[in-house]
Amino acid sequence: MSNRVVQGRMVTAESLAEQVEGESILEAEPIEDADRDCPECGGDVISVGYMPSVTEFVTAYKCQECDWAEIDRD
Repeated sequence: MSNRVVQGRMVTAESLAEQVEGESILEAEPIEDADRDCPECGGDVISVGYMPSVTEFVTAYKCQECDWAEIDRD
């Protein structure tokens, strides 16, 4: 499943990545369950891998219930 409900709105992998990144991205992989709980509200966390530029691949984590998000740029 590539679309998910985040904070009451349906998002695609691309729109979720852009929401977390704060700007346009080049490409995104399908959204996955992150198998962890949100540190702020305890809600379910999902993840999306994406390319914000030609030379970078990152993974973003986003709570489905609140504003919490985190980007792993390793």
